Amino acid sequence: MSTSSPPDTAAPLLQVSDLRVVIERAGDDIRPVDGVGFSIRAGETFALLGESGCGKSMTALALTRMLPDGGYIVGGRVRLSGEDVLALPESAMRAIRGGRIGMIFQEPSTSLNPVMSIGAQITEALAQHGLHGAGAAAEACRLLEAVGIPDPERRLHDFPFQFSGGMKQRVMIAMALAGQPQLLIADEPTTALDVTIQAQVLELLANIQRERGMGMLLITHDLGVVARMAHGVGVMYAGELVETGPRDAFFAAPLHPYSRKLFAALPAVERRGAPLDAPEGSVPGLDRAFHGCRFAERCQMAFDRCDEEAPGWHRLGEQAVRCHLYEGVSVPRALDLQQAVAAVAHRQRATQPVLEVRELAVHFPVRKGLLKRKVAELKAVDGVSLNLMAGRTLALVGESGCGKTTVGKAILRLIEPTSGELFLDGENVSALPPEALQPMRRAVQMVFQDPFASLNPRMRVGEIIEEGMIALGVEPDAQQRRLRVDELLARVGLPAEMRWRYPHEFSGGQRQRIAVARALAVMPRVIICDEPTSALDVSVQAQLLNLMRELQREHGLAYLFITHNLAVVEYLADEVAVMYLGRIVEQGPVERVLSAPFHPYTRSLMAAVPRIGGDTDGVMPAAAAGAATDLPSPLNPPSGCHFHPRCAHATDVCRLSYPSVTEFGRGHRVRCHWPRLQP
Repeated sequence: MSTSSPPDTAAPLLQVSDLRVVIERAGDDIRPVDGVGFSIRAGETFALLGESGCGKSMTALALTRMLPDGGYIVGGRVRLSGEDVLALPESAMRAIRGGRIGMIFQEPSTSLNPVMSIGAQITEALAQHGLHGAGAAAEACRLLEAVGIPDPERRLHDFPFQFSGGMKQRVMIAMALAGQPQLLIADEPTTALDVTIQAQVLELLANIQRERGMGMLLITHDLGVVARMAHGVGVMYAGELVETGPRDAFFAAPLHPYSRKLFAALPAVERRGAPLDAPEGSVPGLDRAFHGCRFAERCQMAFDRCDEEAPGWHRLGEQAVRCHLYEGVSVPRALDLQQAVAAVAHRQRATQPVLEVRELAVHFPVRKGLLKRKVAELKAVDGVSLNLMAGRTLALVGESGCGKTTVGKAILRLIEPTSGELFLDGENVSALPPEALQPMRRAVQMVFQDPFASLNPRMRVGEIIEEGMIALGVEPDAQQRRLRVDELLARVGLPAEMRWRYPHEFSGGQRQRIAVARALAVMPRVIICDEPTSALDVSVQAQLLNLMRELQREHGLAYLFITHNLAVVEYLADEVAVMYLGRIVEQGPVERVLSAPFHPYTRSLMAAVPRIGGDTDGVMPAAAAGAATDLPSPLNPPSGCHFHPRCAHATDVCRLSYPSVTEFGRGHRVRCHWPRLQP
């Protein structure tokens, strides 16, 4: 049966019908939302999936009428508890935004005011809802504590630049909850969070949802988060929904060819050594007129009718799909997640590291008073040693605030190490003056965690990618540089004509791809990747991982891959190092460390990963509970083993002395008293 829109018979908290948005610009208008409709009941979560540029975030902005300049809602209805939000005057919207509808934005760095303290920003939000003075300060502290910020009373006085990316996202969640909303719009709320904090935040959101009967629109590219949190799922592509249905039915049998491609693009240990089956190309520009199926040019199952006629909706049980393949079909085909993959490619082990890090330490003095006397020392990195081998990937994992990013910046001397040594091809580069570091800067590049902050907003994308080639003398010929820029954009999944745009014209995921292209432009031998896939949807993530594998195989690149995504680690990495409060607590081959971890902290990280077919409804797995308490302050780390206050296996010896290294063979090393106490 074909219908004009997916039917919904339940009385909803939010009802969106045929929503259409146009952004005016010189030339053709952009239509990022084109006939979208869905509903959310009180106490339930609707997850919106799709690649960057599909219109998910623009849909969320349209619900609260916060469209960018030139953006207009040209059709449809948005009803909140039966009230038409689009018909309200602007003065009435002040009670809707931040009150009845709360929103967690995708980019915390651009959403927080850099010249206001965190406490001032949260109390400002509370003041909009009638809470002032000491009561507002106490509530702000409670909100920070609820989202897992250590030492919340002190951190209220800090500014956004003093927080990691994950901590800034937690602050945004606290601000969104300040108004006690009926509906929470969460736009990639866990993108920048490590797995344990992600588990805490998801459990927090689920608990608040249950207590308040709050509805939630969850925009995410993490299918594991959808499996744990969502009740209903909508898949969005090129401005329109192409599939909707209940969570369990969607994961058992995704219907649309695009949905199945999203599953095929997921990294997993079973797919190591084989390329991920990502959709080829990218989302088409939304400034063009579509006559047929919008996915047809990327669909391996497309036929002539797909190019000529837009498909209508078809109902299969509780699911609905917009695809010609389902005319006359009544039973969906189940998805086999354990598809056969190619054998793991043989990787020859290098004998000498390209980059060697020995006992790296980065300590920051804490100063107070008029004379700025040193009163304490924050040991962000405290004796880290790593070897990066040609053609291999070392993953560095751990919670936000553990020092992972500081390690990457210290290797590049963007932060001066307190002590330790760095060797590039056996040559000690630790003591080189800044003017002598140009060869190292070409050999070692970095992809930063926040792509918006690391891209010059006044330069076009082509100029940004080309800048490094000019500065480091990689390619003197201007024509060859332009061809190289076009090639790099294509390899990271962006059309060559996008070289003329500015960073603000791209989504978060697209900006991260630009940052990757910039790092690749100077043909480095080592790339330090600081959360390079955190802002990417699964299909673009798969394209990037495939690209990284190809480049590593072709050029023998060494990667230091800083991430909280353990599924990516399982798929891509050769070795993994687990970091906690500035120190490596477990390290070794990825197949040994992640399949049979010894350290209780590593076990907690593994248990906290949301997985398809795992725990649902936001409930944190019991095995992750050990790391669910607040991370201790790095200014005052616990005595002995730093993890002992959060460890179920801690004994007196753990409280008294820091454990030495225990070797378990094949390079598997652990700093923990507990494994040695086992029979």
